Amino acid sequence: MEIRIQDLSQIRQAAREFISHMGNHTVFAFYGKMGAGKTTFIKAICEELGVEEVITSPTFAIVNEYTASPSPSEGGEIVPPSPSPSEGRLSIYHFDFYRIKRLEEVYDMGYEDYFYSGALCFIEWPELAEELLPEDAVSVRIEEQPDGSRLISA
Repeated sequence: MEIRIQDLSQIRQAAREFISHMGNHTVFAFYGKMGAGKTTFIKAICEELGVEEVITSPTFAIVNEYTASPSPSEGGEIVPPSPSPSEGRLSIYHFDFYRIKRLEEVYDMGYEDYFYSGALCFIEWPELAEELLPEDAVSVRIEEQPDGSRLISA
């Protein structure tokens, strides 16, 4: 899958396209240089999934939890992984491992409870914890192009 975002006005459409390709995967590892747009894109995905809370970077908290009420969008049916049978709500965990210095910190936070919960997990700066990611985790690359556009590939 490749999605090109020419400018910020296209990010919500790009998020909808990304969601339509998520399938049954729940763990997504986002790779990209500082400033490539990882947080901005994850925020757009969360908004398209129905998160109504304020979405912020988890840089200092390491992980933020959101709850979404998925519904079809104007651009077509969005089919995220199945929400919890209770309440029809979808749990989303947004990680930022930028400040993690040792792998033990990821163990200490109880990563298994998140990664294997069936909830959506979006991970920024997953490089340090790659060996802990589930086998079916999806690697997502966001690269700034010479013209300033972004190319998202998975």
